[in-house]
Amino acid sequence: MLAPSVPLIEAAQAYRILHVFRAPVGGLFRHVVDLTRLQAAAGHQVGIVCDASTGGERAEAALSALAPHLALGVTRVPMRRNPHPSDAAALLAVARRARSVAADVLHGHGAKGGAYARLCHVPGGAPTIRAYTPHGGSYNYRPGTAMHRLYMAAEGLLARRTDVFLFESEYVARRHSAYVGSEAALARIVHNGIGATEFEPVEPAADPFDLVYVGELRDAKGLPVLLQALAQLRAEGRRLRLLMVGSGPDAESLAGQVRDLGLTESVAFEPAQPIRPVLARGRIMVVPSFAESLPYVVLEAAAAAQPLVATDVGGIPEIFGAAASDLVPPRDASALKAAIARVLDEEPESRRARFAALSASVRLRFSMERMGADVLSGYAAAFRARRREGALAEASGTAAPVQVRTGL
Repeated sequence: MLAPSVPLIEAAQAYRILHVFRAPVGGLFRHVVDLTRLQAAAGHQVGIVCDASTGGERAEAALSALAPHLALGVTRVPMRRNPHPSDAAALLAVARRARSVAADVLHGHGAKGGAYARLCHVPGGAPTIRAYTPHGGSYNYRPGTAMHRLYMAAEGLLARRTDVFLFESEYVARRHSAYVGSEAALARIVHNGIGATEFEPVEPAADPFDLVYVGELRDAKGLPVLLQALAQLRAEGRRLRLLMVGSGPDAESLAGQVRDLGLTESVAFEPAQPIRPVLARGRIMVVPSFAESLPYVVLEAAAAAQPLVATDVGGIPEIFGAAASDLVPPRDASALKAAIARVLDEEPESRRARFAALSASVRLRFSMERMGADVLSGYAAAFRARRREGALAEASGTAAPVQVRTGL
């Protein structure tokens, strides 16, 4: 969550942008924070609408630090992760806030934020464009399951109210094309980006853990498989230790699995905290996820040239680029164990060179400033399309001209 090192491109006219999302935690929140700073630096007015009940003290601190960049403020209302009758009240709150600040852009993030941003009705004033960044979300359900079919049907309906899709990875864009198939709206791939300071070397801590995991404590993150791989490595005589940093709904069951596998003395749990100090405390970062979009933890670890073992899922191959063959299949404890062992046994100079090359590749391809500029470009394209539609409707006499108050 870094401020841009240089101002983003100057805006010909300033937008009034509301970012709408559920939980102020994790990579999605980091993405919104970075965009907010970039957009404010470029002269736009930005606000946030998010859940009132998640994130705890860490979210409060992050939102307070962001306040100087939020000309349109922060609105927090109760939002549930899954569909719930309370969604009607949250939807009304988003609409009221959008109208009160005369929002030009409603940018929804994640499945819930995307639904609110695209469904809410904003009566009066100038037309508002609706942008959507999925961050994986509903696209990560396994194809063929009932939940996948349900959410893809919902995405198909919501696509009709989307002015521009800003997919954070090629993986999610492909999923949308395959399972939703909407061609009506504009679509851009805008990779998550990171700042220059995140490429600075991390000074190793004294007596580091052998392995470190950073992220949500959920089974879907592949953590049971990681624990099985650790048990296998220890059974081979490797006395490894694992640090798991984060929180989540499966924390208690994971602690039980640690006990059942006899790993109590080998695994430490700590609450969520900034990633770079955690990287310094581990020799190898492990990302064993079953599904991802374009995870910031992988970008951040790769940028810092941290030795890294990750699964071949979602947009992670996009981050690894030419090194994608180093990724391991998900849900396979033996393959994960073998990949960790290979990195541990690699000659130190060769290991340093390999991950330095990955860092250099990420630096070229995942710029925070490019991310910010591409998002604004997507908004501008949506405004141009809206003006063209209005001009065509006026020329044909089928509708009143569309008055778009701002745009590039």
